[in-house]
Amino acid sequence: MTIGIVCYPTFGGSGVVATELGLELSKRGHEIHFITYNQPVRLELVSNNVHYHEVNVPEYPLFHYQPYELALSSKLVDMVKLHNIEILHVHYAIPHAYAAYMAKKMLQEEGIHVPIVTTLHGTDITLVGSHPFYKPAVTFSINKSDAVTAVSKSLKDDTMRLFDIKNNIHVVPNFIDLDKYNHRFTDCQRGMMAADNEKIITHISNLRPVKRVQDVIKVFYGIQKEMPAKLMFIGEGPEKENVEQQCNDLGILDKVIFFGRSNEIDKILCFSDLFLLPSETESFGLAALEAMASGVAVISSNTGGIPEVNINGYSGFLSDVGDVDSMIKNALHILNDEQRLKTFKANARTQAEKFDLHAIVPQYEAIYEDTLSKCLVL
Repeated sequence: MTIGIVCYPTFGGSGVVATELGLELSKRGHEIHFITYNQPVRLELVSNNVHYHEVNVPEYPLFHYQPYELALSSKLVDMVKLHNIEILHVHYAIPHAYAAYMAKKMLQEEGIHVPIVTTLHGTDITLVGSHPFYKPAVTFSINKSDAVTAVSKSLKDDTMRLFDIKNNIHVVPNFIDLDKYNHRFTDCQRGMMAADNEKIITHISNLRPVKRVQDVIKVFYGIQKEMPAKLMFIGEGPEKENVEQQCNDLGILDKVIFFGRSNEIDKILCFSDLFLLPSETESFGLAALEAMASGVAVISSNTGGIPEVNINGYSGFLSDVGDVDSMIKNALHILNDEQRLKTFKANARTQAEKFDLHAIVPQYEAIYEDTLSKCLVL
């Protein structure tokens, strides 16, 4: 198949998953065309089977906000015609599914029929999509897609609850390439981050308020009062300055390492003992899954799709949003016993294996094939 993929080319989970999906599909013999405004951050290699097409948005003084959807729709029309793209897979309802539908209608005027598969990732539904200004457009985009997927059952349920959806929604979870998490790092590299007697606690996010990063600091503060520990804080975002001030006020600034955006997450996770994800909401919890793939136990909130990834009492523990005391108690329960810690870490890796891309990507292929066959019948 020749597949066009539209996504946000950023460090966010949707962009990462879309890029990894395209790369794996290319290895399985499909021709992949990424169509977006920047080269996706995980798209390191463009090959005979992988192509990138940049969407340029001309600036006109007439527009207060430049019309990205219009530019994207036009680019999709051009790329479908130029490269004989058979199916469009768009990640995020707004603006991508909306723009893809406009492209589809323009192409139909020329006798070209291209079906649209839309994947819902979370904030396009729970934050952006549920806003009254955008709700009609999101509902329209989902219902006009030829196939719709959601990355968790929780997200599917939220979508059905928030919108008047007539379309069937397939649950296809996010995935990881487990082969990339078979680490071979040395103990001396761990020593660059923490002493031998210190536990390594990790958090990775875009540091938005929804991630409750100040709860991360509170949980770590409770842990380090009971045992030597270091916190690896990875990511950039609007809450970073507040978090740094919080660490300073608590007197633990010397125990927290701020990495910013890092390309060595695998090394940090490899040596980590515990991963913290106390988010207000998560449609899936990809960061937790990446930690689990590295054999790291997870302390998280029980919101959204996280319980579908982190199994309470097995790969880690779940607590109510904001229940810092419970998270501290659960963290210490794991960390205080070396054998228990070893068991939780092994269980985390076993749970992560259920989300290996070799098990998930064929589900997308089946949806493409089914969608294309229905399109041919029409």
